[in-house]
Amino acid sequence: MVAGELVQEHLRADAGAPDDITVGRKSPELEGAAEPTYGAEPTCRAGETDTERELELEKEKEKEVPADEREAMLPNGGGAEAVEKRLETRLYRRRFAVLTIFSLYSLVNAYQWIQYSIIANVFTQYYGVTYDKVDWLSIVYMVAYVPLIFPATWLLDRKGLRITALLGAGLNCAGAWFKCASVSPDRFGVTVTAQVVCSVAQVFILGLPSRLASVWFGPREVSTACATAVLGNQLGTAIGFLLPPVLVPNTKNDTELMGHNISVMFYGTAAVSTGLFILTVIVITDRPKLPPSHAQAVLPDTPPEDYSYKQSILNLVKNKAFVLLLVTYGIMTGSFYSVSTLLSQMITACYENQELNAGRIGLTLVVAGMVGSILCGLWLDHTKTYKMTTLIVYTLSFLGMVVFTFTLDLNNIYLVFFTAGALGFFMTGYLPLGFEFAVEITYPESEGTSSGLLNAFAQIFGIIFTLIQGKLTTVYSPLAGNLFLCVWIFLGILLTALIKSELKRHNVNMGADSNHLQALPTDCPGEKSNGVKLEPSFSFSHETSL
Repeated sequence: MVAGELVQEHLRADAGAPDDITVGRKSPELEGAAEPTYGAEPTCRAGETDTERELELEKEKEKEVPADEREAMLPNGGGAEAVEKRLETRLYRRRFAVLTIFSLYSLVNAYQWIQYSIIANVFTQYYGVTYDKVDWLSIVYMVAYVPLIFPATWLLDRKGLRITALLGAGLNCAGAWFKCASVSPDRFGVTVTAQVVCSVAQVFILGLPSRLASVWFGPREVSTACATAVLGNQLGTAIGFLLPPVLVPNTKNDTELMGHNISVMFYGTAAVSTGLFILTVIVITDRPKLPPSHAQAVLPDTPPEDYSYKQSILNLVKNKAFVLLLVTYGIMTGSFYSVSTLLSQMITACYENQELNAGRIGLTLVVAGMVGSILCGLWLDHTKTYKMTTLIVYTLSFLGMVVFTFTLDLNNIYLVFFTAGALGFFMTGYLPLGFEFAVEITYPESEGTSSGLLNAFAQIFGIIFTLIQGKLTTVYSPLAGNLFLCVWIFLGILLTALIKSELKRHNVNMGADSNHLQALPTDCPGEKSNGVKLEPSFSFSHETSL
């Protein structure tokens, strides 16, 4: 049964129209169809005079609907030409530049998140503070995200991709320059302020991958594009694990040299952030002139006048599958945030004087996750088996966490490299899966709203997990903290198995006739979704579910 449904999913995915050509509906003139008539054509009856026939012809003409009224009855009131224009799709080369610039400034933002935690021992000595205060330089990213995600997603829905991207890149640049002013042992407050600015920038970054992929990329590359956008953030975390231990070694007896090294790190980050902000201004726009897929073509270019952000949130909350995905995504991503924040402390607790290797292990964890993200994105684009892939990756992440937990203190640091890589491959590879799965089961709701809520729950779980695991690691041992995460990830597997999968966006991209799914006012009957109506006759394909 399961194998049969998987084969059907594969066949449906291959049945879609190619995304590298321009697609449009042919007008009646191109098909050779005659102009439709309204009313039967009169016939000549025996004994009927010419005058009587002329009178009957006049009556039939009066019954005809005027041409302008016929055009008004077509979608959007523009006739066949309007339908053709609305359904035309095209892919632009500019999409790769947009994706690259976004991925790069997302990279820098993630780098600034982890650069304190991976050399926590250096910053505790330089600023004369405790470990928990340095941990808060990472946790502040999560704390700032939760209250600000709602205005950020509202801004994305109302003002578009460009304004949101400029805010993310601009605040990221400003925070980097503020850090340059914090290089002094008595300016810990300044570095906290700078990190808060960077954390606000993150709010305008994390919710963009699924939106950017949807409005710029075709149906057979949208999951890969989303995975690549998430990849930039993961790569930034990887560089954050690698570079700070190299740029700022632990010079215990030379505070002046330590300050110089920190300054070099901060100024280099500020210079890169400035260049990326300038490129963002030049390259990134809201959307291409023509949509890349049918799923985008049938949606309005701008939100309807009666669009309600509150109603969009309520629609998502009422979606039981999405609520389950919120919790499971929060558990997995929160666990990743906690492990990343506390990795240095776990490694140094089990292996003395291994700060540099702690950074390398973090790099291994994230790089392996990047490979997992790309492979998962390619697999989804090919098979569209979102539910089954998500469940398998979740289960393997749990197994990886268990193995990492029980091999951490075996006095073999090379084994830790291997187990951390396996954990990262599945745990980090899950991140783009959650984004794309959410878009599928919530279409046609805004991608920014669904991904924003996912990230909000990830930050909430990340804060809770980091604080509890940090306390368990400090008071007891890294084993206790990791076992705590294992229990929660196992719970996430059970909840993932309960998610009911409806591939709504994929069904539209398979080439469904535009008459089945149209942008209509919310007061129309049928299945409503905040400004876009799904016709009851349109049947959604169900993916394999338990």
